[in-house]
Amino acid sequence: MRVAVVGGGLAGIAAALECADAGAEVTLLEARPRLGGATFSIHRDGIWMDNGQHVFLRCCTAYRQFLVRIEATDRTVLQPRLSIPVVSPGGRIARLERARLPAPLHLLPSLARFSFLSPRERLGIARAVRPLARLDLDDPSLDRRTFGSWLSEHGQSQAAVDALWNLIVLPTVNLPAAEASLALAAKVFQTGLLESADAGDIGYAAVPLQHVHGDAGGEALDQAGVPVRLRTRVDRIERRDGGFSLAFDGEGLDADAVVLTVPHDDAAALLPEGALPQADELGYLGASPIVNLHVVYDRPVTELPFAAGHESPVQWVFDRTRGTGLGQGQYLAVSLSCAREYIGRKVEELRAQFVPALEQLFPEAASARVELFFVTREQRATFRQGPGTSVLRPGPRTQVEGLYLAGAWTDTGWPATMEGAVRSGIDAAREVVGRDRHELEVAA
Repeated sequence: MRVAVVGGGLAGIAAALECADAGAEVTLLEARPRLGGATFSIHRDGIWMDNGQHVFLRCCTAYRQFLVRIEATDRTVLQPRLSIPVVSPGGRIARLERARLPAPLHLLPSLARFSFLSPRERLGIARAVRPLARLDLDDPSLDRRTFGSWLSEHGQSQAAVDALWNLIVLPTVNLPAAEASLALAAKVFQTGLLESADAGDIGYAAVPLQHVHGDAGGEALDQAGVPVRLRTRVDRIERRDGGFSLAFDGEGLDADAVVLTVPHDDAAALLPEGALPQADELGYLGASPIVNLHVVYDRPVTELPFAAGHESPVQWVFDRTRGTGLGQGQYLAVSLSCAREYIGRKVEELRAQFVPALEQLFPEAASARVELFFVTREQRATFRQGPGTSVLRPGPRTQVEGLYLAGAWTDTGWPATMEGAVRSGIDAAREVVGRDRHELEVAA
């Protein structure tokens, strides 16, 4: 069976490998000059910089298995035990970490010591955990309201939302609790923190993302016999003679099945007429931006591998010195989710705001010299994961036999994460393989 996979992000790589492993003849087409999709790196001033800080959790089983498949597990770090340092101006640190207790009790000891909230607010958070854990993720009404409205109904103060709930929701759903879908926020907390004690242990790339996904993924595809055509933008997908014809750069490719893994707005333009009854509504998924600040100091300013900011414009900051080629000093990456107020700002304005903010969190930075300040912007980093998006997210099947969809924006049950992207690619590929097997059985 000839399969064309359009898009070389995590969903595309996962789909291509799954199809090839099942015996299909696969070709992967990618418009960019590299693989990796929304997770990539750039090389500037002798330093590798990721376009953004991408993390995963121990509960991200599909993504972790994907790392095994492309032989890249050793290029990542996974905490042995969840521990999140939360830093406030002046360098004061509180930690959210798991104890040797079953879920959801594993978080209660650190929550009881969380000094950025009053004892009353800490108790209120503990009381909200049980009803949050009991929410039915299959209940469609959860996607018709915000997580913030639910938190308000359950007695959560604005201070608790800012200090704790948004600490988790903002980077995972790319929206604050006040705007995030209750369904997606509940998924994050249930699967990532409440169902299993070790589910929320944090993992991240130990080397540039290009080496983790793009390079390792390309090697795995090559070993699987999958031709990869980079700088190949597909212009049209047409049904023809029981299969498909893909047009690009004045050339064409015939396939029995197609897995389309491009972003939702690009997918809407490529889908043949009638493939999705609501194809013209995919644009309503919208977008939410992410901005990342790359700050290189002439000396180390913190020993923390990563930290969340409290009462600071710094949301999350990661030490990215290791594996980037930096000879001396320290390279910190600041990740700003739902960055609407920052996406259009000039570099000088961001530097004027965030260099002092980092000095407030890490006092040693005040005596260090900033060698490099660089900004990467992802205007359409994820779809806008607010209420009402569930009905807009299609599954892998379309109404055109043999044409399937994948991508973190499709209906995976997960937010737009690396885990969701990999799951979507595998789901689509299994639809292809199932179709192939069915056709063989019919022929027999």
